[in-house]
Amino acid sequence: MIRRAAFIVCLGVAAASAAGCASSRALDQSVSDIGANAELKAVLFADRSQDYSDVDITMYEGRLMLSGGVRTEEGRRRLIENAWKANGVKQVIDEIFVGDKTPFAQGVEDGRIDAALRAKFINDGVVKSGRIKTSVSAGVVYLLGVAPDQASLDRAIDIARGMSGVKAVVSHILIADAAAN
Repeated sequence: MIRRAAFIVCLGVAAASAAGCASSRALDQSVSDIGANAELKAVLFADRSQDYSDVDITMYEGRLMLSGGVRTEEGRRRLIENAWKANGVKQVIDEIFVGDKTPFAQGVEDGRIDAALRAKFINDGVVKSGRIKTSVSAGVVYLLGVAPDQASLDRAIDIARGMSGVKAVVSHILIADAAAN
């Protein structure tokens, strides 16, 4: 079981590395994000006292966004505490809710929204898809990343809002000049 988990983490790191290399970000920042993401996932996997199966971990340039749900306030507190322990984390963005487990059909719908949104970002001429990460939970789209200008940020939000099944859009996208400061 532990070997399987380690293999899955390594496989995820390799896939994320390939994706990171394909984006416009510096390789060292991509590797740092991948390492922090893998480290936090390993900590959560090892913590059998909580159910983190509905938690999405999204990392971009040291900014860690936690979205989705946990069953208890204690689980939420522990999740945020552990998030700060991962190397390379400069900011933790808490979008966690305490509630019931996501129904299977909603999870499938969230996956469909996420995949369709990523495809729209890739095909859009304004949005820089490699600089925006997405997470979808209970029909809410969470965006994290950096946009080169206000027009790109607005376009990304408009695309997400226009998707079928989206209940709300929460943006944690910075504008490039603001991100540099």
